[in-house]
This record gives sequence, C-alpha cells and structure tokens, in this order.
Amino acid sequence: MKTTSPIRTLTRLAVANRVSAVYLALVGGAMATAAAVPLFATSPDASLIWVWPALFTFPAFGFVAWLGEAGWGGNAPTWFLIGGIALSALIQSLALGTVWRTLRGRRDTRGRLTPAS
Repeated sequence: MKTTSPIRTLTRLAVANRVSAVYLALVGGAMATAAAVPLFATSPDASLIWVWPALFTFPAFGFVAWLGEAGWGGNAPTWFLIGGIALSALIQSLALGTVWRTLRGRRDTRGRLTPAS
C-alpha cells in the first residue's frame, strides 16, 4: 500500500479539489479587486473595499483581527492584515476540502463507495 506524506495530503485538501479551488479563487478575486479599486477610485471611502476579503474569510479572520487589536491596539500594520486574510483563506480552504472529502467518500479498488478516513 502506497502512503503519502502529511504535507501532500494537506495540500490536496487545501488546494487540489473543486470546492477549495473555487473558494480560493473567490478570495483571490476579492483581494485583487480590493487592491485595484483604491488605485483608480477618487472616493475617500475606496479603502473600505477591503471589508469584502475579510468577510469572505471571517470565521478564521476574526482571530487575526483579535490578534491585531491585542498586539497593536487597533492599528495593525497592513502586512499583518493581508497576511491574515491569506492565512485565514488557506485554513478555511483546508476545512472545506476536508468536509468535501468526507462527504464524497472514497472508492475502493472494486469501485464500491467507502467512508473516507
């Protein structure tokens, strides 16, 4: 029986399935849009577009926001918040991949559906 490394398994769960890929594309698109809008908008509220990537990653990003509040008193640096959004997206993508794999199950060598382990 061939075994795979834990890193490879985690990567497959976090990136290499349909559900995780769609989620990461959604968050990546929101981040690209949020980065581009302040460059072209003249409104003073253009930076509020960064709320959307944070909302797409909210359950995990809530912890990052709490850390930023605790560490910097509400003035967390931009690199921390953007890195927190990216890390939150990967954590939630891993959770989505795990749920997807569990719900789909696996097929054994004879083609029968078995529960995923």
